[in-house]
Parts: sequence; C-alpha cells; structure tokens
Amino acid sequence: MSIQRRTVRVLAVTQAFGAVGITIGVATASLLARDLSGSETLSGLAQTAQVLGAAVISFLLAPLMARRGRRAGLMTGYVVGATGGLLAVLAGAVGSMALLLVGAVLLGAATAANSAARYAATDLATDETRARSLSLVVWATTIGAVAGPNLTGPAGAFADTVGIPELTGPFALGAMGMLLAAVVVAVLLRPDPLLLAQERAAADTEAGLRAVVPVTGSSWSRAIAAVRERPVLGHAIGGLALTHATMIGVMVMTPLHMEHGGSGLEVIGIVISVHVLGMFAFSPVVGLLADRFGRPPVLGAGGAVLLVALLLCASAPTGMSWQVTAGLFLLGLGWSLAMVSASTMVAEHAPLEARTDVQGASDLVMGVTAAVAGALAGVIVGAADYPALALASLVLVVGVLGTALRAAGAVGAATRRTA
Repeated sequence: MSIQRRTVRVLAVTQAFGAVGITIGVATASLLARDLSGSETLSGLAQTAQVLGAAVISFLLAPLMARRGRRAGLMTGYVVGATGGLLAVLAGAVGSMALLLVGAVLLGAATAANSAARYAATDLATDETRARSLSLVVWATTIGAVAGPNLTGPAGAFADTVGIPELTGPFALGAMGMLLAAVVVAVLLRPDPLLLAQERAAADTEAGLRAVVPVTGSSWSRAIAAVRERPVLGHAIGGLALTHATMIGVMVMTPLHMEHGGSGLEVIGIVISVHVLGMFAFSPVVGLLADRFGRPPVLGAGGAVLLVALLLCASAPTGMSWQVTAGLFLLGLGWSLAMVSASTMVAEHAPLEARTDVQGASDLVMGVTAAVAGALAGVIVGAADYPALALASLVLVVGVLGTALRAAGAVGAATRRTA
C-alpha cells in the first residue's frame, strides 16, 4: 500500500472519531445556552463561540504543523477539544454561561483539527487525485457526524445515569470521541505527510529541480503574500467563508425553530443527522466531479444548491416539516460541493513553504465569518423569525456564486500563463 493511500485511511478513521465529538452536541448546544443565559437571543452564542474558537485555533495550529508536522497539530487540536467538552459539562452542572462559552471556544480546536486533516490528505496527492483524496477524508466524517446527533437521546440517558444535566450528556460522550481521535493520530499517522512532503521538496531543491524559496516573516504575512501572488487563493477563501457562514447561520437556529413547534430532542437530532449526511456522505462524488470538471464549476454548483436550500427553509413552518428536513439536507449538500472544491483550490495553489500558513489563514477567515453569521442569526430570529433568517442568508449565497465566477477567471489566467 502506498504511503498516500495509508495516510488517507488513517485520516479517515481519525475524522470518524473526531466527528462524533464535534457533532454530538450540535442539537443541544443552543438549548443549553438558552437555559443558562435565560435568553433565546443569546442561544446561538455557544455554537458561535465554538466556530470562533475553531477559526482562531486553526491559525494557531498552522505554525505548529509547519515546524513539527500534521501529527503534532492534529493531536493538540483533539486534546484541547476534549478539554472544552468537559468544561461544557461542568458549565451545565454549575449553571455558568461564561464557562460554557470558554468550553465552546476550546471545543473549536477539534473542528480545527478535522479541518486540518482534510488538507493533510492532499500533502502527498497528485494534481489528478487531489480533490478525491481530500473528499475521501471529508466523507469519513459521515460515520461519526451522522452517528453523533443520533446519540443525543442516549447521551441524555447517560447523563441521568452519571448524575450530570441532561443537555451536557452529548458533550461528555463527545470528549471521549475526541480523545480516541488523538490516539489514532498519535499511533498510526506515520510517516507524517507534511514532513515527508517537505523532505521531498528539499531533495528536489538539492537536485536543482526546485528553486529555493526563503521563508521569512510571520505566518499571517506569508499567507497574505501568497494570496497576493496567486489571486485564485483569495477567491477560494472567499467562497469557503461565505459558504460556511451560510450553513452555520441557518443550522444553529434550526433546533430552536423546531422546538417552538413541539419537536423533541430525538426528532431534532434526526433532522440534524440528515443535514450532516448532506454535508459529508456525497463528498467522494463531489471530489470526482471537481477532478473531472474543475474546481470553480463545482463551487458554483454548491452556490446554486444553497440557494434552493434557503428557499425551502424560508417556507418551513415551526416544528418538524418536510421543508426544514429537505432544506437542511440541501444546505449540507451545497456546503459539501463548495467546501470540497474551494478547499482543493486552496490546497493546490498554496506554495509549499507557506502551505499551512495559507490553510490556517483560510480556516481563520472562514471561521470568523461563520461566527459573525451565527451571532447575527440569533439576533435576526429574536427580532423576526427563522424564515427571515433564511431569506437574509441569500445575500451570502450571491457572494458564493460571485467567487466561483472569479475563481474560474483566475484559474484560466494562470493556465494561460503556464501554457
């Protein structure tokens, strides 16, 4: 078995365990935040804090991975995330909203690690298979991500058994999943794909096959320089940010919208599972499409699917309905199309000497944008309603379609220069 194939398999197993930890609390995070804060307007803050934590920690993990490899960065992310999950449990036990937000920020580290894992799958990939390698690791998230929300009910029973608040049960089980992911990385991710790619590049440099590129400045300055030199990176990062903001803003408010109509945790968990299925289950097909037809067209297709999803959510009555179920599924599928294609553009156009810097900056921008969207989502739903949130999010989707067009132009220009 080739090193690349083995790396993808190990990362896939890691994603499955990490996804359980990340998604199991999705259906209850907003409910726990509402109970602790006493305000529905503030109910989206827990998810927003987690998204913001993922953004900042992604950027902080980038220089660590550049120096010590993917293994060190992924392990750190999962262990910090597990610590956040345990703090969320403690927050529910003592009734502290502030402690919940701290835990949510640290929980974001697990999301940062899962995001970095998709890029790790491309470190040793060829141009012809890069999107597929990335998408296979993303697909593996399906196993844990679909199982996670469906464990909401059993997690509540577990919480009763061990004597912690019902809504904190998912966070306790999630912490276990993150720790398992850390163990898999520590034991099996050898050799480290990024360090091996760097070694191969150094050998090519000595053989005169690759020019020496000095590494200077901060991580952020190197990322900015790469984006300025290669405009397609900016368009890809913009597409990622707007796509993720659209998904997060609508998704975090869906449990409240359903609860207002009388839906219980089990029903809410099923809808979130359908949403997560759309996000990850079809990613190998998305990867094939991106390798076959190009990254920008698939990014544009993702924007079109997101448009349909938002219109369905805007028509959904409170509680359980086919509109909210189909809308959440398509919200996930549109996210998958845009995420895989745009992430592949970031992976293949970022120079090796600034690879983790660009990827970390990309996830930082993506996460901050989504965190803002999540915070505003609570305000919009508090002032108006869930359908108004879905309609307002159409503005973001127009931006996604715009970045797809610009990326197509930038890729075409780059191809003509190298022809």
